[in-house]
Amino acid sequence: MAKALTKSQIAAAIAEKNGLTKKQSVEILEQLAALSYKHAKDTFTIPGLGKLVLVNRAARMGRNPATGEAIKIKAKRVVKFRVAKAAKDAILGKK
Repeated sequence: MAKALTKSQIAAAIAEKNGLTKKQSVEILEQLAALSYKHAKDTFTIPGLGKLVLVNRAARMGRNPATGEAIKIKAKRVVKFRVAKAAKDAILGKK
């Protein structure tokens, strides 16, 4: 399996494609991340890629894998990323 792209590799690709400096493309990536953190509670969408959503998980019963003992897992809020249909089709191909 291929290795994941690093931040500097992504920045270099963006810089090359758009005629920017690497420093400018790193700043764009950082601003996109900061904007997504700030607006995740309102559902932050990146068109063609997906969206960040907050999900409330209900309390539930779980099991300690080491001892098999039943434990109660508290309710909590989690952040999820939902991949857009366009991204799924581009990566997996249309059915």
